[in-house]
Amino acid sequence: MKRFEVDIRVMKLHWPRLRPISAAFCLGAILSLGAFAGDFSRPAAAQGVVVVVNGEPVTAYDIDQRSKFHQMVSRKSPGRQDVIDELINEKIKVQTGRRYKLEITDKDVDASFAEMGKRMNLSGDQLAQLLEKNGVDPGTLKSRIRADMVWQQLVRGKFQSSFQFREKDILAAIEKKDDKGDEVAAKTVAYDYLLRPILFVLPKGASQAAIAARQRDAEAMRSRIQDCEQGLRFARALPDVLVLDPVARNSADLPPALQEVLERTGVGRLTSPETTANGIQVFAICEKRETKVDTPAMRKTRSEMFSKQFEAKSKRYLSELRRQALIEMK
Repeated sequence: MKRFEVDIRVMKLHWPRLRPISAAFCLGAILSLGAFAGDFSRPAAAQGVVVVVNGEPVTAYDIDQRSKFHQMVSRKSPGRQDVIDELINEKIKVQTGRRYKLEITDKDVDASFAEMGKRMNLSGDQLAQLLEKNGVDPGTLKSRIRADMVWQQLVRGKFQSSFQFREKDILAAIEKKDDKGDEVAAKTVAYDYLLRPILFVLPKGASQAAIAARQRDAEAMRSRIQDCEQGLRFARALPDVLVLDPVARNSADLPPALQEVLERTGVGRLTSPETTANGIQVFAICEKRETKVDTPAMRKTRSEMFSKQFEAKSKRYLSELRRQALIEMK
């Protein structure tokens, strides 16, 4: 089972367009379990209808399967009524989506299911086999996927204006966090860079001596260039040197180590040489502009504000729909 041991945080990445997803949706924890093996034969007693939601049944089998799923995720046995309430909510979500002509196709669900497996280095079939081995019909997970996909679109569509946050409100939230010592909150400034890659071409299979010589050429040019345009003109005049198309990058999109490299290098200068498949490459930093449009702090804070607002709207809307639903316990 070692190859299946995946941190539960991996599952949070499988579906970025549909956040927030409930904790029960994360499968990472189930991958270290080998117990709960079982088949999916459905004894007649297991098919008894337990509750009817607007005319659609929830059976004892549905409850049993969802209970097993939760036990695999949390290693704890969920309360039966909690499971029933979850399945009732899912019925209501899908029914509401249907009322608004919002249908999630089997193809969409299968694609998300397969993507989930991919994040765990499994194919969709392998993920299904893993669930089956642990006594869970893949259909119970796919039902959950369908309901969450529908619900995300419903809530986003119905309360769209509530998820539009003004920049000044985001900055105010950042300042409030900064008062509490949040390190990310201090990073309210990002930079837009315009870079020009310069490639010192090497033939395939070049010797170490040839690579070292090209690195020296790159270092020599780097030491004498103080201006981007001057550097590009100089590079274009050199044999076997290519000036490639410009590349725009925002520092918020770059890892901290690369941010530090660009900051340390400065405008008009060249970065340290790097060995690539095609040769030795440096970057000329031609422009650097300060921006507050999409800094790391703003992204983090915007995401937190969205999650909080989504949870509040979702909870209120679902409560309203449940009050209107015809729910019959058998």
